Amino acid sequence: MARISNFRKELLIGSAAVLLALPGTAWAGTVNGVVSDPSDTRGLQSAQVRIVELDRVVTTDRDGSYRFPDVPAGTYTLEARYIGADTSQTSITVTETGITTADIILKTGNGEEILVIGQSANQASSLSRKREADGVSSVLTRDAIGQFPDQNVAESLRRVSGVNILNDQGEGRFVSVRGLDPNLNASSLNGVRIPSPESDVRSVALDVISSDLIESIEIKKSLTPDMDGDTIGASIEIKTVSAFDRKKDLLTGKIEGSYNDYADHISPKGSIDFSTRLTDDIGVAGGLSYYKRKFETDNIEAEGWDVNDDGVVYAEEVQYRDYDVERERISASLSFDFRASDSTELYARGIYSQFDDQEFRGRTTFKLDEEASSGDANSALFDDADGEIEIERDIKDRMESQKIRSVVLGGKTETGPWKIEYSGSWSKSSEYENGSLDPTTFSNAFENDGVSVLFDYSDPRIPLYSFASGGALANDASVYELDDVELTTLSDARDEEYSARLDVSHIFAMNGGDFTVQGGFKGRWREKSHDNNVEFYEDGTGNYTLADVLGTQTYRITDLGPVASHTGPTEYFRANFGDFELQETDSQFDSAVSDYVNQEDIYAGYLLGRWDSDKLRVIGGVRFERTENVISANTVTLVEEDATFGGVLFTEDTVVVAPNSFSRSYDDWLPSLNIRFEPQRNLVLRAAGYRSVVRPNLSNLAPRFAVEQNDDDEREGEFGNPNLQPYEAWNFDASAELYFSSNGALTANVFYKDIKNFIVDSLEEDGTRFGIDFDEATIPINGPSAEVFGIELGFAQALNFLPDPLDGFLVNFNYTYTDATGTVPTDGDITDLRSITLPSSSKHTFNAVLGYEKGPFDFRLAGTYRDRYLDELGAEASEDRYVDNHFQLDASVKFKLNKNVRLFAEWININNAKYFAYQNFQSTQRLLQYEEYGSTFKFGAKITM
Repeated sequence: MARISNFRKELLIGSAAVLLALPGTAWAGTVNGVVSDPSDTRGLQSAQVRIVELDRVVTTDRDGSYRFPDVPAGTYTLEARYIGADTSQTSITVTETGITTADIILKTGNGEEILVIGQSANQASSLSRKREADGVSSVLTRDAIGQFPDQNVAESLRRVSGVNILNDQGEGRFVSVRGLDPNLNASSLNGVRIPSPESDVRSVALDVISSDLIESIEIKKSLTPDMDGDTIGASIEIKTVSAFDRKKDLLTGKIEGSYNDYADHISPKGSIDFSTRLTDDIGVAGGLSYYKRKFETDNIEAEGWDVNDDGVVYAEEVQYRDYDVERERISASLSFDFRASDSTELYARGIYSQFDDQEFRGRTTFKLDEEASSGDANSALFDDADGEIEIERDIKDRMESQKIRSVVLGGKTETGPWKIEYSGSWSKSSEYENGSLDPTTFSNAFENDGVSVLFDYSDPRIPLYSFASGGALANDASVYELDDVELTTLSDARDEEYSARLDVSHIFAMNGGDFTVQGGFKGRWREKSHDNNVEFYEDGTGNYTLADVLGTQTYRITDLGPVASHTGPTEYFRANFGDFELQETDSQFDSAVSDYVNQEDIYAGYLLGRWDSDKLRVIGGVRFERTENVISANTVTLVEEDATFGGVLFTEDTVVVAPNSFSRSYDDWLPSLNIRFEPQRNLVLRAAGYRSVVRPNLSNLAPRFAVEQNDDDEREGEFGNPNLQPYEAWNFDASAELYFSSNGALTANVFYKDIKNFIVDSLEEDGTRFGIDFDEATIPINGPSAEVFGIELGFAQALNFLPDPLDGFLVNFNYTYTDATGTVPTDGDITDLRSITLPSSSKHTFNAVLGYEKGPFDFRLAGTYRDRYLDELGAEASEDRYVDNHFQLDASVKFKLNKNVRLFAEWININNAKYFAYQNFQSTQRLLQYEEYGSTFKFGAKITM
């Protein structure tokens, strides 16, 4: 890798030296300045500035600044364009070696100031950034994130074309772009990759990050060589506020109350953010956000759908779950910016985000040992005279804390035609749990006790139960003895990364445009680990029953019967700890099987060429990435009593733990080409092709081998796979974007992806993996290829051409069609493949927004729809898990009391949209999971100084 990097460095420097020696490349003058609104409040990012006579074009940075190096002496016309503003032309005179500063003020068509806050301002800013982007992308700006009635960053992103959100208990968490698994996206914060706090995925649950601290989010759907090549869905780039984003100081405070009608509780939320220039060259910005939310979820889950000889369809297990959740978020950011000289800017940015989740879950579970005794098309009756009916009543008392920390130091130096950018960063994510009882389980197996249970399936989403007989006995808390207590003494997942990068570019001014040669290097050093310790306890006295810790329920769907209190079992366990007996075998097995450490180092270098002119921009080049892994975990074998293992007959259940490790490395060449063509003003055509890779989940790579061997010497296993290859994809995009001078756009995009080495979980029989024989095992493997084809359509328009008062309306609509298909083994047979839609892929999604903004009044109504998607694969098609379609309606209203105070109210999930997951069994949707949450109301005030 060092030889490759040195070679590229020499090639880059040598090429630049030769070109610098050519006639006409001698330095001349420099033209720079800032494009801003007439109030001088904020520089306008992504305004296009052109020297008309030379046909040279640049795009303004986030502070509104622009720069043309190497401009020959003479008099020229500067032209500036921005969505929703009049084109501006300014005459300038450039000397041979001097610096010419030309600040530009942009106004609307009727001579008024450009709005820099509010719905119109957000739309103009987002469309301007999209129009001037190097590749296919979408942008949400700071104001947009605040305009929508969303609870976190993930929910804000669902307003963007091609983006789906995967919910957890009614709140958006993971982001799916173009119907692809969230693991196929990459997320960065201020240019730093965000590690995942969860132990088993690469994807980041973006609900951890507060939207109050965000300046912008850009979803880049095509890659250039200077970008990390580890995405197939999109690169989600989040930026926090910089002191140089604004030209005036800012201090904003926000106080909010949030009411969930299920929890019947008002949750507090508050934030403060600021931006100030300490001097003309030093600025500091930052913010602090706090949100403590209580809510409830009513849930039903079922599994093991079957049919008896009489054609009665039934579930072998049904669970009724009552969730009471309290989520607390604390986020803080701080940014320093320093103009060290006319040519050098330095910055330091840091963010801290903590997400604490206290979850109480009461659960009543029916486990049905035999098939239904009788029933019909809409019901099934179970009688304990025909088979055991086990009822479990448990309570989870879990406290989990997730943290994300990131610090980046960097800067850029621009001198003449040279530009050097550099940065070093550290980021760490963690998920920590200590002392949770997850769960405490009480149970009783009824057999010949006169208990019979009737399940009513007439509503396929909400199967209800009733006791046809024996209800008094089944609802007697004293008959439910402790089964076991699962104590998580430690669950510590960590994901830490250091990185450093250097980018060097040289601009060659030519007739009709600029040609740029750029190269760079990046190193990433990452370690992800999970340390899990679980202890199982049973009651040594035999006296502990559910009656000792009875509580109340908040469940609305049906009566759960007797339930444990939220904290009673935890308090009882700690107060009577000496009465409980540790189950050493189960504790050792579950503790050892989850542990792993995966070190992943990535070394990358790239070289690109870039052509910029008024009509044409071409960026092409190649990126090289080398990946090195060193992975360690355990082979854990549970040998049951009377089984033979290693030639030894075991007389009692025994856990055998053997540490193991693997190392590997591989190289990837990632070419890319992005073309932006503007044949006429405000009509932008794009084409992009690039190759990318997504590395397997670090947890899947871990050589974690769990084997259970029974007394018949039959062996069942669950394996990691350190030989997994990364996803490899060729990606192609073509788009047309028509922008309107009246602050609007009509866009269309076609995309295609050819994906190799798609990873699936396979059920294998009678085989050997990593020297371990098994009768049956589940293991992730690289499957055959998959294809993704889709179309994105978008329309946005500020209706300011309508007569008063209708000129305050705005409309925004986007629709995405995705056809994502692949093949997977049927029932573990890799020679028998079946076609599937890719997991998390919704065929149809759309977002529709109607806004109104005039005078002190601001209103927005937003609707979001996504089609059903495949959530998890089963061994065969009838066992696949699907999540049903989802439509949600949200609204917000704001009223400006004066220039400093604005009141607001939001209504989230107006239509009380539910969550429904199912499998297709016996030609009918059969429940796997159903949840309902109710609506959330927010109200508060925002104060700006």
